[in-house]
Amino acid sequence: MITNNENFGYLGNNFQLKLINQIITDKKFAGLIIDVIDSRYFDNQYYRLIMQMVKEYYENYQTTPSFDALDQITRIEVTSEMAQRNIFDMMKEIKKISYEDHLWVQEKSLKFCKQQELKKAIKKVNKILEKGDFESYDKCEEYIRDAIQVGEDTEGALDVFSKLEEALQEDFRHPIATGISGIDNLLDGGLAKGEIGVFLAPTGVGKTTILSKIANEAYNADYNVLQIFFEDNPKIIQRKHITCWTKIASKQQSEKKEEVLEKLAKCRTKGKLILEKLPSDSISMTNIKNKIRKLVSEGNKFDMIVLDYIDCVIPSRNFDNEWKGEGAVMRQFETMCTEMDLVGWTAAQGNRSSISSEVVTTDQMGGSIKKAQVGHVIISIAKTLQQKELGLATIAVTKSRIGQDGIVFENCKFDNEMLEIDTAQSQTFLGIEEGREQKNRDRVTQALQRREKIINKSKS
Repeated sequence: MITNNENFGYLGNNFQLKLINQIITDKKFAGLIIDVIDSRYFDNQYYRLIMQMVKEYYENYQTTPSFDALDQITRIEVTSEMAQRNIFDMMKEIKKISYEDHLWVQEKSLKFCKQQELKKAIKKVNKILEKGDFESYDKCEEYIRDAIQVGEDTEGALDVFSKLEEALQEDFRHPIATGISGIDNLLDGGLAKGEIGVFLAPTGVGKTTILSKIANEAYNADYNVLQIFFEDNPKIIQRKHITCWTKIASKQQSEKKEEVLEKLAKCRTKGKLILEKLPSDSISMTNIKNKIRKLVSEGNKFDMIVLDYIDCVIPSRNFDNEWKGEGAVMRQFETMCTEMDLVGWTAAQGNRSSISSEVVTTDQMGGSIKKAQVGHVIISIAKTLQQKELGLATIAVTKSRIGQDGIVFENCKFDNEMLEIDTAQSQTFLGIEEGREQKNRDRVTQALQRREKIINKSKS
C-alpha cells in the first residue's frame, strides 16, 4: 500500500487515482491521452501496474478494459499474491472515485504528464552537470524542451501563407540519402522524416543487403539509426556493416582481424547505429514503438528506423482476415514514423510470380496489396539466375509520392557479399508497363521476321 514517503507531485495521490479512473471509464478521453501518458509517470508501483495493463489492453483492442476485465488480467498476469491483493485494493479505491471532478482531472492530465516527464529530464540534466560533460550540455536544453512539449502537436494547423520562406527552401524536406545514386536522384535526395519506403523482392534476392546498406550510409552521414531485424544472427548484420566500412568480406574478417580493427577505428561518426534483434512472428508495431520509447528514455534519439522486414510484424489486434491485418501493420508503421519524426525503411516479400520476373511490380507483393498503398515509395529488386551469377540486379521504382516512378535500372551492380549497389552504370528506361509492351512488340516483330524468312526459303 501507499507509504508516506512516496512522492506524488504537486497534484497529489488523489489526482493520480482520479486520472486512472477517468482513463478507464471515459473511452473518448482515453483515446486522447493513452499515447501520451506513460505508466512510469505514476509514483506508486501498483498504479503503474494497473496503468500498464490498461495501455496494453487499449493497444490490442482500441478501447479501455472494464474493471472486471482488469480483475481477470490481474489474476492471470500477476503471480504474486501480495501484489494481486494490493492491486485489487487500489482498484476498489479507483472505482469509488466520484465523477464530479472529471473535467478538472482531464484539464490537468496533460500538465501532469509534462510534470512527470520534466522530473525525468531534470535527472538526466543533473547527471550531465555532475559529470561536467561539457560536450553534452546542448542535450540539457533538448531534454527540457522535449519534456515541456509532451502531448503537444508541434506542427499544428498551418495557414497556407505562413512560414513561406521555410516552405520555399530547396531543402525543405531535409531528406536522408540512401547512398544509391539512382534512387536518391529520383527521391530528391532520399526519404524525409515521416516518409516510409518499402523494398519489394522475392526470397534471397537481397532485402537485408540493401536495408543494411541504407542504414550504414545514414550512420556515415552522422544520423542516428535503429536497425531492427527478426531472422538473422546479430553478428551477421554486424559483419555486413563491417564490410561496408572496411571493404573486407564477412568470411575474411576473422583472418584479417587486425586490418579490420585498424580500419574500423577511423569509421566512427557523430551518429549512432543500434542493432536490435526481435523474435519473429510475435512482435507487433506497438511492441516496436515501446522498444523505441525505452531506447529514447535511455538517452538515444533516432533519425531513421530500418525494419527488416514488415512481414514479420503481427497486427496489434485481431482482424476478420489476414489481409486487413497486414495493411494495418503498414499503416501503423507510417503513423509511428510520423509521430516519432523518423525516416522509415522496410521490406516486403514478393509472391511466387515475382521469383521468375525480370522486373517485379507492385501487384506481385505477397499478401495484402494494402501494404503497397501505404508506402510513400515502393522499390522492387529482381534477379535472374544469370544476374545472380554476375552480381547484378534489376531495380525498379514502381511507386513514388515524392518523385518520378516507373523507372527501371537494368543490370545494376548488386553484390550481396560486399554490399555494393550501384545504379550509375545501369541501363535505365521510363515506364515499367511501356517497357513490357515494347518487349512484347519486339518479340512479335522477331516472330514475324522468322516466319517471313521461312516462307522466303520455301519459295526459293
